[in-house]
Amino acid sequence: MSDQVSQAEKLLKTFPAEKSHLIHFLHLVQQELGFIPEGILPRAARHFSVSPSEIFGVVTFYSAFKLAPGCAHEIIVCKGTACHVRGAEAIISEFSRLLGIKPGEENTEKSVSLKSVNCLGCCAIGPVAVVDGEYQAKVDLKWVRSFVAEHLEKDDEQ
Repeated sequence: MSDQVSQAEKLLKTFPAEKSHLIHFLHLVQQELGFIPEGILPRAARHFSVSPSEIFGVVTFYSAFKLAPGCAHEIIVCKGTACHVRGAEAIISEFSRLLGIKPGEENTEKSVSLKSVNCLGCCAIGPVAVVDGEYQAKVDLKWVRSFVAEHLEKDDEQ
């Protein structure tokens, strides 16, 4: 059994064996490990008295869950209506230009992924980007350039 599955199994033992706790468990595993190891799915299915395919369906339905480790940096840009009218497309384009990737792709050299989503539900503070799990409000092109220069280009030098 992998170390990640062992860690997830320890977390599983702290949850009541009720189906209503499944998504909370999955979120906690995702938070702790950065992904959900497939090896924990059958164990969680037994614990929560559901089928492994039902858990797999939950994990693959919600984009917040990953079944494999991702890049060190994840950038998500909202392109909902409020963010769109405030320049989200230009922000996505600038990230794409600077990182050399399109939304939905990864730059393995910089260990960064770029995604766009239809709405993050933060319309009042748009345009919004989520960078490594932290929400960034009123993002503009200057901020994008500064972030990439300070965080991602610095990682290249190490």
